[in-house]
Amino acid sequence: MIFISCKKDAAMRGTWHWIGLISLAIALPARAQLTPTLPSLPLLPRPVLDRVGQDLERLTGNMAQQLDDVRRAAAARLVREHPDRIALDPDGFPARAGEVIVDDPDDALIGRATARGYGVIAREEVLGVGFARLSVPRGRSLGQAIRELRKLGGHEVSADQLHTPSGAVPNRATPVNIGDGPLVGVIDGGAAGAALTSGFAVGAPRASDHGTAVASLIAGAGAVRGGLPGARIASADVYGSDPAGGNATAIARAIGWMAQNRVSVVTISLVGPANPMLERVIAAAQARGTVIVAAVGNNGPAAPPAYPASYVGVIAVTGIDGRGRPLIEAGRAGHLDYAAPGADMLAMGAGARAMRVRGTSFAAPFVAATIARFYPAPDPAGLRAAMAKVDAQARDAGPRGTDKLYGRGVLCEACRTPAQ
Repeated sequence: MIFISCKKDAAMRGTWHWIGLISLAIALPARAQLTPTLPSLPLLPRPVLDRVGQDLERLTGNMAQQLDDVRRAAAARLVREHPDRIALDPDGFPARAGEVIVDDPDDALIGRATARGYGVIAREEVLGVGFARLSVPRGRSLGQAIRELRKLGGHEVSADQLHTPSGAVPNRATPVNIGDGPLVGVIDGGAAGAALTSGFAVGAPRASDHGTAVASLIAGAGAVRGGLPGARIASADVYGSDPAGGNATAIARAIGWMAQNRVSVVTISLVGPANPMLERVIAAAQARGTVIVAAVGNNGPAAPPAYPASYVGVIAVTGIDGRGRPLIEAGRAGHLDYAAPGADMLAMGAGARAMRVRGTSFAAPFVAATIARFYPAPDPAGLRAAMAKVDAQARDAGPRGTDKLYGRGVLCEACRTPAQ
């Protein structure tokens, strides 16, 4: 079943259900979601099997092309709607317009840049990772600015790319249950009922549909059971009311806030392209014992690897439906760790009503909840043992051992609140 947000929640919902919800915006034919009955295949004549294989290959290829076409069209629409806030980076991904990030610039580089017309928006440090946000001179594209600053001596220069939710909820969510268990982090839109909250965008923090639904699958909310009932939620709102929210620098600051508050497990149900500054901040948080869990997105298996799921050490999560099958729209990462329920299930919606949700966004919080059960506080020395306990919970669903469809196995299958 396809779910598309039917009510724009100011700038965030009007802008953000595009890449992360691409698969939900394409109404695939019913036959596209059918899986062949494997035991019967050997009984079919070889020409029929060949045709089935060709049809499936064409279907996969067509879906991948549709997903890519929608991604590009949605990116172009964002730029048209917010030309003063959003622009495309050199690879065609939306980013904050008129801004670039330079990692660890020295004063000499800053001087050369300002002499060329660049302005210093801010020089920041997150968990020991220094970076500067520079304004781009009028008339220069992000790509031109990145190339020029590299020639001036910038080692790592990037756009401040935007990240998108990787799942859909149909209406405003209700508060999650409040407990006294481990603190689990949610970097997303704001989560209603969070024990700890902070904002990293204009208009933040404020409760959002997507963030609250993700949180409800960790702590539970009303009729929806969570993966770790009693957990407390630390909510970092990286969207607020900013059309260019969810950018790499906002996520980096949110991760720093989580680490400073000793949150042991943080889930990020957002996807975007690789960003060198964000990668370094994640590595710094991991060194302090913070586990980052991320969804692989819903851009399809032929999409480029999704980030932050693809960064080294991040726990990458895909979704399965109510019959245990990988979601047809699930994206991919540079590696895959676990699968968890991501469809045919409920999260909390408006008026305490349970709503159907679908997407890898909603698999990631189940994995985060499972890890937090065995890893309730940051402890780099104890992380290996905790993850061994998590692995012991995983059901080996695909080929024996780690595989590309389920990673090391399926977690939290009983956590799903089935949709009727």
